[in-house]
This record gives sequence, C-alpha cells and structure tokens, in this order.
Amino acid sequence: MDVLEIIDHLDEIEILFEPVYSADEHIIVAYEVIGQISNIDVVEFTYNESIPTDIRVEVEQFFISKAIEKSLDVLKDVNLYLPCNPNLLMEDFGESYFEIIKDLVDEELLSHIYLAISVRKYHGDFNQLQHPVRYIRTYGVKVMLDHIGPESNLDQILMIEPAVLKINVSQLNYNAWGAQSHVFATIQAFSVKIGATLMFDNIQTDYQLHHAWKNGARYFKGPYLQTPSSTFIPKDTLKNKFRNECKQFISTEMKQLEIKYDEMTKLQKAITTIVDYTKPSSQNIEQLLELAKKLETYAVRFYICNEEGFQTSPNIVKQNGVWNVRDKHIGKNWSWRPYFLFNIIKLRNGVKGELSAMYSDIQTGELTRTFSMAISEHEYLFVDISYDYLFEHNILN
Repeated sequence: MDVLEIIDHLDEIEILFEPVYSADEHIIVAYEVIGQISNIDVVEFTYNESIPTDIRVEVEQFFISKAIEKSLDVLKDVNLYLPCNPNLLMEDFGESYFEIIKDLVDEELLSHIYLAISVRKYHGDFNQLQHPVRYIRTYGVKVMLDHIGPESNLDQILMIEPAVLKINVSQLNYNAWGAQSHVFATIQAFSVKIGATLMFDNIQTDYQLHHAWKNGARYFKGPYLQTPSSTFIPKDTLKNKFRNECKQFISTEMKQLEIKYDEMTKLQKAITTIVDYTKPSSQNIEQLLELAKKLETYAVRFYICNEEGFQTSPNIVKQNGVWNVRDKHIGKNWSWRPYFLFNIIKLRNGVKGELSAMYSDIQTGELTRTFSMAISEHEYLFVDISYDYLFEHNILN
C-alpha cells in the first residue's frame, strides 16, 4: 500500500492498546497507543521523512483522535500514552494536535493524557520545543519521553520536564545489563531528582522484569506481561501473577543484600581492627608502610585528611604489587567531593566506618569504593578498596 492509498484507507487503521502495569499496585495503570494499517506501523510512518509532512500530520492526528474516541469510557480510570512526533508537533507549535485533545477530552480528564515524545528523533531546537510542551502541560497534560538510554541528553530532558522516562530493554541480555548497570543507576538517580517515573518497555522475560524492578522501574510493559489488544482488559488481570513474581524478586534481593551486608561488615571490621592495632599517624611513614602491608588484601591506596578535608599524609599507593609513598597530594583539599563533609560529621558522631558508593577513580579510571574512619580527634583515614576485592566479594554496588 503506497502513501496515497493509506490516506484513502485511514478508517482501516487498527488501534491497539498495550497495558502498562505498576510496581506498587500490580495493576494496569495506563495504556500506550499503537497503530497499524496493512502491516505498517503508524508511528514509524509518522517519522518517515521521505513522506510529505502534511500527509504524516494528517495520519498522526487522525490516529490520535480515533485512539482517544475509543478510550473515553476508560480514561477516568487509566492514563493514555499518545504518540507525538515532536517534529510534526512543531509545524504549528502544537496548536492543532492539542486542539484535538481538548475537543475530545473533558478538562478534568486531561491529566490522564500523556504525550509520548522521542527526544532522540527530534531534529529542531529544544528551546523552541519546550514552549508548546509547557503550554500543553498547563492544562494538566503530561509528557513521557521515549528511547531513554546512554545517549540521552540530560539537558534536553530537563527542558521538557517529563513525568515518565521510558527505557526499552528488548535488546539487553545478561552481559549488557551488567555492563550498563551504571547507566541505569544514573538514569534512576536523575529521574528521582526531577520527579519523573521510570517505565521499562518491551519486557520479554521474567529476567528482564526482575532487573527492571531492581533498577527502580515503577511502570512495566511488554509481551511478557501482555500483548497489545484492540480492547481494554480488567485492571487486575495479572495482579496475582505479578504480585507473586514480585515476592520472589523481593526474596531473592533480600538474600543477596544480606550476603552483601555481611561482606561489607566483614570488610569494615577487618580494616578497623588493623588500623586500631597499627595506630597510623600522618607523619610516620614507617607506620603507614606497615599499615599498607596489613591492608594488602583490601586496598590499592590510602591517605589521611584532617576534618576540613586537607590531606595531611602522603598517598600510599600500590603499583605493580609494590607500595609507594607519594608526597605530591599533601596539602590538597578534598572537601569539594560529594558527601565528604557529611561523612566527616557522621564519623565524628559515632559512625565507626563509612563505605562510599561505587565510583571511577579520576586518575586511573578504575572502579572503587572508599572506606573512611576516624583515627584521632582530628584525623581521618581514607582507604580505596581494590576492584578485585569488591568483585570477588560481590560488593561492587
């Protein structure tokens, strides 16, 4: 079917609704709209720039109007994610697109409408795009940003102020999940800061569902849960199945966290015992090298700072299996590091030791975690744990 034939057969567009499930209630909370005509995906059609813009606008707007009309009876109970090509939206700064929504949806139900926008496929100026999006949002309509991943521009996301960030997991296997765990952690932390909810899309296995849940997803959808349908189904269709799987996830995660907590406790106890026995001082190099030998199993580097973050000792660094003394960092101040001063406060107020989150070392690029503890009233020891130890004892994260 060519382009003109599609225009002549718009009434034949098949409107499908893919259920979106929530992690907190385990019920359907929304539907994402999908369209097909003669095996052509309507959304893909609207992004095909070889087709004249006016035709793509006509198809998209006909599609969303029909989708809304079919959804009016359920809209008070669920949200509706409507596809919205931002390039087409900007043809008239969203006026005609939004007019369709306002004409069909009662004002009190506009908050149930979400525009599903792919920032990755937008070719224009984001400063311009944010204006119609902000205007539409003043009526209660929300935005879901599609295709969120490692290549996403955080500044662009901030401009749009989305309510939902959608991550597609269909191409991820076991190795990819592990390799990109820091990406998900970053997106999760970012979504919390901007008040957006994570949705994981195209979930095809229980493994992907588990990892989506583990990585902070509140919403889920995909063929493992439910395939798109032309009709709406009861909200609690999968409630028991989903809840039971969630219980299994919780049980598995609790066991892993218990093991991890035990390993972290052992690490803290081992280091504090060694330090208490050695009683290191920032000025006594022999003591620091003695401490280095005793920390051989755990550390790749350590140093001492005062309570203001000024380094009072040299760096004691292991390189090629040999401990070296490096003086050039004495006097440098590390209080600019996130949480540094707050950690000092905790150590001054009874916390025996603090293990940082995982981070990449600025100089070596190696992933590490830093263990910190008070060694006197005004001095604090910082021990960078080796990646090998963290990996072997499953305390990377």
